[in-house]
Amino acid sequence: MSDPQLVSVIIPVYNDPSGLRDTLETVLTQTYTHLEVIVAVTPADGATIEVAQSIARSNSGTVSVVTEKTPGPAAGRNAAIRDSNGGILCFLDSNMTVEKGYVESAVQNMEADKLDYAGCDVELLIPDGKETIAARFDKHTGFPMKEYIKYHEYAPTCALFVRRSVFLDIGLFDDRLTAAEDLEFGNRVKNAGYKLVFLPDVTAYHPTRNSLRELIKKDRRVGSGLCQLQRYHPDRYGTPGIPPRPSGIKRPDQNLQLKERIEFSIISIFLTGVRGQGYYQEYVRGEEHDGVETIPKIRR
Repeated sequence: MSDPQLVSVIIPVYNDPSGLRDTLETVLTQTYTHLEVIVAVTPADGATIEVAQSIARSNSGTVSVVTEKTPGPAAGRNAAIRDSNGGILCFLDSNMTVEKGYVESAVQNMEADKLDYAGCDVELLIPDGKETIAARFDKHTGFPMKEYIKYHEYAPTCALFVRRSVFLDIGLFDDRLTAAEDLEFGNRVKNAGYKLVFLPDVTAYHPTRNSLRELIKKDRRVGSGLCQLQRYHPDRYGTPGIPPRPSGIKRPDQNLQLKERIEFSIISIFLTGVRGQGYYQEYVRGEEHDGVETIPKIRR
């Protein structure tokens, strides 16, 4: 039986031992103490699993580790959800950091307003000595959570709280998706009649991507995920071949200086092309699918 007062903090991770350590250091100092932390390593690489297991041993009873052979964050989150006991599930990425009152503030909001699905504010931080044009672009366009929820009806899982009852009702993340699984899940939550809420006063921190290579890697993956959405959910996202509307908000603010606005516009146009490349690479190599939705469930 789940515990309504318990919060399960779920952190999927792949090949990021230092990021995982940073995240756990801030999660384990929360003022909300009635929580469990589940690290999902997907798949289990040496250095990352060693860090996860070492911290779990030092925090026995609070931190546990699950491994998942299926690659991708959706599969990791699903494995952790099945292993969890909390009435509220808090999702963070392995490179996120949070302040001590993060969980407590979110829970207070959810209990006060009877919320089922809440996305938190995300502030991007440029590391010392990494003030590159890519980092500045990423910080400027990064995670417009309010707009994601309002216009695209989802919140990225890097800073998301969801009641367990929602998963029991509509199922887990679609782990066939290697990207955009949070978009599909949020849309499914909305379609089921739940209210999606933005918590502007609850903030998580995410490091910027500091090189064009990192931005390209992200946008190519997003493009691939958009094609997968259509392959597995054509009734909602259309037939593969024409990309669905993008979920990112990449338009530079008109208040920027002209030089920076031009630079950011060029990067934005380029990355739109990268997303298209990722989409059509996935389209060419993708397998046939019958269009029947297969959403994993909690098995206990």
